[in-house]
Order: sequence, then structure tokens, then C-alpha cells
Amino acid sequence: MRILMWFRSDLRTDDNTALHRACRDADSGVIAVFALCPQQWAEHDWGPAKVDFVLRNAAALRESLDRLNIPLRIIQPGTFDKTPDALAELAQQHKCDALYFNREHEVNERRRDEKVARRFEKLGHTVRSFHDQTIIPPDDLRTTTDRFYSVYTPYSKAWKKAVKERGQPETVPAPRKRKGDADQPESDPVPERAEGFDPSPVPDDRWPAGEKAARKRLKHFIEHGLDRYHEDRDFPALDGTSALSPYLACGAISARRCLEAAMDANGGRLDAGRKGATTWIGELAWREFLRHVMVGFPRVSMNRPYKTVTDRVPWRYDEEQFERWAAGRTGVPIVDAAMRQMNTIGWMHNRLRMTVAMYLTKDLLIDWRWGERYFMNRLVDGDLANNNGGWQWAASTGVDAAPYFRIFNPVRQ
Repeated sequence: MRILMWFRSDLRTDDNTALHRACRDADSGVIAVFALCPQQWAEHDWGPAKVDFVLRNAAALRESLDRLNIPLRIIQPGTFDKTPDALAELAQQHKCDALYFNREHEVNERRRDEKVARRFEKLGHTVRSFHDQTIIPPDDLRTTTDRFYSVYTPYSKAWKKAVKERGQPETVPAPRKRKGDADQPESDPVPERAEGFDPSPVPDDRWPAGEKAARKRLKHFIEHGLDRYHEDRDFPALDGTSALSPYLACGAISARRCLEAAMDANGGRLDAGRKGATTWIGELAWREFLRHVMVGFPRVSMNRPYKTVTDRVPWRYDEEQFERWAAGRTGVPIVDAAMRQMNTIGWMHNRLRMTVAMYLTKDLLIDWRWGERYFMNRLVDGDLANNNGGWQWAASTGVDAAPYFRIFNPVRQ
């Protein structure tokens, strides 16, 4: 069996479930593929910083795969609708009779994957998808009434219980170098730019690409930041967070590796021991909670609030005030500093994300969707579940939301 391994938001060879299984199951070679979909990315509000980071990580992945003797082919369907035919054509070209990939959980991505699976099955090919993006599968946990959780605290208790009962999730190393096949193609170069996107305003050295850079950043945080994380994480002037979000968003590192590193540093404990470690593990659980919500309540992926009653909020649509907020010219120092930070380096400290989102939605009363879209277009770590979840929390339209009358005071912040 020759397997076509489809990479998406899992741009790594280390601890990659689908790649590990493909290399185990294939007896006639593995061909990797990455699809460029710039029109779809634009529809999903990706900006130049994120597109550039994804392409640089795809290029780093190509180098890693070449060392394993696995060629990476680049296809350019442009949109999700054209992806099934483009993948099927590549599979036919290289005589692949199976397709392996790791699951994604957004609505459009799930619909795309279903169409791809039907296309391959119609050709008589094997299709296998794997859980990989989270530690606990997003649809595994339920309340006592068999519903998806909508409040973080009970979800986190269920999540920690599941991790304890199932054991620390197994991680797998990168596959060993494979023997070459006579008809194996060469890897394609990864384009430096995507059609329709401007060059990234963020310097490459601010966010070095690749799984080695991600693992190095994790190691540095565990050794130098984890112990004080619970104290330092709320102070934006300190380097008190892991800053791993861009690497998690594109899959240059797995959530399992992050949990493994934190638990190893905490003597194998999940929710006891070092306060910094348990607090950071709680943030990993929060990331999983937002994906759980995205699967359980698909409307949040479709520009709708979780709390449907808030569709009736009479938001203001003041373009001048919005532009001043976006440019960091409100006159409120911490709001302006935060927006200028994001506009410059494609990243913003989480405390500041909450502060500027509260200011836009609760002080200026501007629709949270304007802010969500602007963030997605500027962030190098743009991620639908995290970004939407954060904005809906700030606007009091989402799950686990602060009451509508809770408003951050930017001066106190």
C-alpha cells in the first residue's frame, strides 16, 4: 500500500499521529502533500503574518521529510471545494491507494474532509483520519445529561479526570528514514508567498519556523518560565508566557508534547505540585475546551454568538472609532500599546487581548465580530477556536462568559 499523507495544521514529523501510522502501514512508500488554498484562507480572514508563518513552517517540514526520504508535493487548489479533485489527481499520479490525515474541527474543514473522503472512497481507496490536534478528543467529554460542556470549570474537571484515567497520552518520535522507491517523486519547493497576500510585516526572526524552533521554545519556557508562570502570566511587560501559540496553531508542536513536558517538570503530576505547572496545564485544558465548544456548537464557527439572544444586541458600527482602536490611537495607553504590539509582531499578550476586546465591545459598544476579524487578520497565531472563544468571552456572547456588566477598567489593567 502506498499512502498519501495529507498535512494541514500539523506541520511536523515529531509526534504526528497520521504520519506515524502512515509510515507503519505503508509497504510501497509514503508521499506527503500540502495544499495551498489562498482564496479560502482569505475567506477565513487569514492575514499576511499567519500565511507567511504557515508557509515557512511548511518549508521547514519539507526539509524534515526529505531527511526521512518522504517527498512533499505541493498542490494549489485555491479553495476547499477544489481540494478533493486535486488530491485525487495527485493520488492517481503517484499510484497511492490510501489517504491518511489528522482531523480538523472547524465546520468548513470538516465538510471539506467529508467531501475528500467520499471522493477517495469512490475511487476504491482507503481513507483513514486520526485524532491528533488535542490531548482529549473534542467530542469525547459530556455532561451528566449527555450534553457538550458550556462552562470551563466542570469541563476542566472532566478533562483532568479523563487524562488521569487514560494515562498521560503517548507521544511518538519522528519516523525513521525510509528506503527510497524507484518511482518516488522529488519534493516540490514551497512558495515564499501566497497569491493575493502581501508580504508579512513581521520579521522572520521574531517567529523562527519549524518544529525544532518550537521544541526549543518549549524547553526554554519549561526551564525558565514555568515555575513563575502563575505569578508572571498576567503582567504584559514580563516575558512570562510560553509564546507557543503560533506553533500550536500551525501544528509545529503537539499539545501532547506540551503536556508531557509540563508533567515531567511537575514530577508526573497533573493538578498538584508546582503551581506554575498546574496553572499552565489549565491553559492547555482551556485550549481543549474551546475546541470542544466549536464541535458541540458549530454556530460559533459560522459568525454566530453562542448565546443566540445576543444577536439582538444593538451594536454600534462606528468606523472612525474602530479605526482608531485598530491603529492604537484611542488615547488609552495600555489599549494603544497592545494594538501596536499586535500590528508590529503579529502577537499580543493574552491579558492585553482581553483588555482591548473589552474596550472595543464594552466601552465603544462595537460588534465583537469586527474585532475578531481584525485580530485574525493580524495575528501570526490566528486560530478560529481560540480567537472566537476569546472575543465571545469578552463580549459576553459566548460560553463561560463574564456577565454583560463585567467590564475591564483599562486604567486598572
